[in-house]
Amino acid sequence: MAAQASFSIDGPAGPRPVTLAYERTGTGEPLLLLHGIGHHWQAWEPVLQILAAERDVIAVDLPGFGTSPALPEGLTYGLSSVVPVLDAFCRALGVERPHVAGNSLGGLLALELGREKRVRSVTALSPAGFWTQAERRYAFGTLLAMRQGARRLPLPLVERLSRSAAGRAALTGTIYARPGRRSPEAVVAETLALRHATGFRETLDAGRSVLFRDDVPEIPVTVAWGTRDRILVRRQGIRAKGVLPGARLVRLPGCGHVPMNDDPALVARVILDTSR
Repeated sequence: MAAQASFSIDGPAGPRPVTLAYERTGTGEPLLLLHGIGHHWQAWEPVLQILAAERDVIAVDLPGFGTSPALPEGLTYGLSSVVPVLDAFCRALGVERPHVAGNSLGGLLALELGREKRVRSVTALSPAGFWTQAERRYAFGTLLAMRQGARRLPLPLVERLSRSAAGRAALTGTIYARPGRRSPEAVVAETLALRHATGFRETLDAGRSVLFRDDVPEIPVTVAWGTRDRILVRRQGIRAKGVLPGARLVRLPGCGHVPMNDDPALVARVILDTSR
C-alpha cells in the first residue's frame, strides 16, 4: 500500500492543500521517479528493486493519477503548477534536490525540475516536449484512443484479455515493445489507472502548447529513447540533443515508449550511471 504526503501550495486564492501517493524503498542518495500521463507509480516496478539497492527511491503518483487526488481548484496541470508541487512534495518528505528520472510526461517534468535547479541529475526517458505539431497531434490522438478504450472495456473483459500474451499486447502494445512480459495483474491495474485518471484531460490540454526549448546546464542529464517507441518517435531524441547539447543521448534497443518493462536492467543502469 502506497504512503501519502500532504502539504500546502500557494495558489491564486492562497494556500491550497495537495496530497500525493508514493512508494519509497531503498537506501542511498534520493531518487524521484515520475511516470507518464495516464500511468501510475507502478510503471517503475520492473526497475524498483534494482534501483533501491543503491538509491533511496521515491516513486510518486502525479497529481490526478494513480491514487493521488486531483489538484485543488485554482491549481492547473501545467508545468508552472506541477513542478512546484513536486518540489514541495520532496520537501515534505525531508528530501532536498533529489536525482530524478521521468518517463514521457514525467521526463518533461524531470527536465523542468533540472532547468530550475531543483534536482541533482536528470534522466529523461522518451520525454514529452520535443515534438513537431504533427508529432504532438499523433501522440495525443494515440493517447486519447487508449484512454477511450480503457474507459469502454468492461472489467471482466480486461481481466480475461490480461491472462494471455496476445490480450496483454492488445491492451498495452502501444506503450510496451514486449507487452507479454507484463504480468496480468499489472496490465489490469494500469488499464484501470488510465480509466480513472482524473487529471488526464487537463494534463493533455496543458501540454498542447508545450515545447522544451531551454538547456539544462551544470547538472548531469541523460535523454534515452526506445528504438520501438510508438508514441513519441525516436527522432525526437535527436531534437532533444540539439536543445540540450551537454546531455548524454542513449539509445534503448528494442524498447517501447515505457522502457522500464521492456529492458529493466538497461534502464536501471542508465538511471544509476546518470545519478552517480
